[in-house]
This record gives sequence, C-alpha cells and structure tokens, in this order.
Amino acid sequence: MRAGPSQEEIRRHNLGVLLRHVHLSGPTSRSELTTKMGLNRSTIMALTADLTAAGLVREELPTETGRAGRPSLVVRPEPRVYVLAFDIGVDRLVAARVGLGGVILDRREAIRERGPFVMDRVVGRLASFTGQMLKKTRSDTVCVGAGVAFSGGVRSSDGVVRFSPNMGVQDIPLGEELESRLGLGIPVAVGNDANLGALAEQARGVGVGCRDLIYLHGDVGIGGGIIAAGQLLGGQGGYGGEVGHMVVNAGGRPCGCGSRGCLEAEVGERALLEAAGRFGADIGRDAVRAVVDAADRGDIVAQDALARVGDWLGLGVANLVNILNPEMVIFGGMLREIYLGSAAQVRSRITTDVLHASRESLRLRTPMLGDDTTLVGAAELAFAQVLADPLDALARVGP
Repeated sequence: MRAGPSQEEIRRHNLGVLLRHVHLSGPTSRSELTTKMGLNRSTIMALTADLTAAGLVREELPTETGRAGRPSLVVRPEPRVYVLAFDIGVDRLVAARVGLGGVILDRREAIRERGPFVMDRVVGRLASFTGQMLKKTRSDTVCVGAGVAFSGGVRSSDGVVRFSPNMGVQDIPLGEELESRLGLGIPVAVGNDANLGALAEQARGVGVGCRDLIYLHGDVGIGGGIIAAGQLLGGQGGYGGEVGHMVVNAGGRPCGCGSRGCLEAEVGERALLEAAGRFGADIGRDAVRAVVDAADRGDIVAQDALARVGDWLGLGVANLVNILNPEMVIFGGMLREIYLGSAAQVRSRITTDVLHASRESLRLRTPMLGDDTTLVGAAELAFAQVLADPLDALARVGP
C-alpha cells in the first residue's frame, strides 16, 4: 500500500497551486489566498516567502484597503519569469515573450505563404524572432520554457506533428528541431492549436469557470478542443478533438484528409468562398470577412453562401452537443466571422436537432482572447511545468 504524500510533496503541491492562482487571477491578497486554498495564514505566508525568494512573485502593500486594521499583503506574479510562445498557422507565424501572469511582453508576427511546409524555413524564422526579442530582455529575466500551437495532429508524448492536411505535413519532430535551433536549454512543448485554444479560453477567456466546453477553431480547416469535467480530451495518442473530420455530408465535398463531406470541407474557407463566387480572387481571413461584410450589405449571393455554410456548421455543432452536452461552444479563428454571419442558421439547427435537455442551458460564444487565443494557449502549455512544481522548474533552467 502506497504511503501518503510527504510534507515536502505537500509543500511543493501547495506552491504550485498558489502560483497558479496568482498567475491566472492576477494580484491576490494573502487573505484571499487563505480562503481560496483552505490553508491557514502562517502556511500562506511561508509559501509566498518561498515563491518570493525564488523570484516568482513579489509582495506589496495594497493601494487601497477600504478596511480598518493591518492590510493584507498583495501577492503579484513576477513577469521577469517568462516563456516563449509560438503559433504556427496556415497563413501566419507568431512568436511572443509572455511573462508570468499572462502578460505579452513582446511579439513578432509574419505572413506564412501557403504551400509545402518547409520546417527549416519556419523554425529558422521563429528562431530569428526569438533572437530579436531576447536582445531586448533585461539580464535578470529567466525563460522557463517554450510552447508551440500547431495547426495539425500532435503526438502528446514527444511533440511530433503526425499530420496536417492543410500544410502537407506528416511525422515531423517539430519540438525537437525548435529546441535545438533555439539553443536555450529549455523544453519546447508542442500542442494542437484548437486544444490549446480551448485551454486558453477556459483559463483566461470567455470560458473561465466552465468545466464543459468545446472550442472550434477555423484556419483553412477546422479543429476542435474539447474540455469535459474540467479536463482536456486528448485521446490515446493526443489526436482527440479532430472534429473537422467528422463527416456531416456523406459523399459531399472532398476533404484534404482524403475523405468527403467532412465538417471542414463543408464549412471551411474554400467552401464559403466558392459558394460566394469569390474563390481565387482572394484567400484568408480577410476574404472570409469580405463575404460576411457583403452579406451584411445585402449581397444575396454572399447571404446564400453564409446560410449554406452556417447550416452545415450548425449540424456539426448539433452532433457535438448531443454527444458531449457542453455548457458552451466557442467559435474561434476564421469561424468567428462565419458564426457571426450565420448565427441564425446555426441556432436553427441546434433548436431542431439537439435534445432539449442538452440545449436549454447551452451558450454560444466567440473568444474573449480574439486572434491571440491559440498563442495564449501555447504560453500556458509552456508554463505548465513551472506551475506544477515551481522550484524544480526554476532549478532546471538555472539562475
């Protein structure tokens, strides 16, 4: 029979819980931490002292107390401790330096030309961005990790990208290659962009406090991140949530995965632009927005295109809601514009095809974090190790 946790294990666990509180909630008084964590004041004081000594938090007097008596010190995350976050999409590359507490300290962004994925070119660009940002950092800053959001299926055990039909990728060791190119001696974690988007919106966005949600992310294709009972559904190998390849129209439009009638084939960028008679004139998020704007101005062809795509989107969402019974569905990336332009069709499908008990409290939302949802998710992935065991993570990267 396994013995209970040691005092040291309990202490390390509590350090991580406290750091997570201030990382996600921002400046928090000692008295609030006492209530949230269910620990006594002397224990909270000892924990904050350890984290302060490690340079992970700092304590300050509150600017206003509003109460008589000795004020409770406020614990703030220390943004000198930071991670590198990268977002690799079909159309763009983003790199950022994100401080503890979630503040974006610096960022670089570039258009990624569509076509074959050339790892040396992409990794080289991200490494160049990183070098530019590091030149601007102070000498007392500490980088504790890096995270990558990638538009494709990522093996959770080692960060290998197994597939990405929209970028022509199969079995590339992205995490290993980026770690080597950065040369910083820090771990590089890689995750699917939609999965990380779901985690980001639950931690910092519209899904805070929601334990059951689905985040749908539109790029050229469609991915999904599913959180059930507070946990991300990653699947056996890490490829869970590929809702874009759920068949909604048997024998329908061809999909990049080799099947036909997948959700992303019926709802994605190409489906909308072709239905609106605009494919080839322009591509990307701006082209999708142009269709939505044209529909708002009364363009009948654009309205019909949005209605058609919105109906398929609603069918896909209805299937997911019936299976998973989420509290919230969030439409991110390109799907934000498509949902806003076709909300009537989506809601009509849900009303018609979803069990009443599953839809009566369902909320449909767009991301609070906007276009940075997946980037923020990459940062949170990178922070995971330091939040799990703060002192050990710092010891690994050195002073």
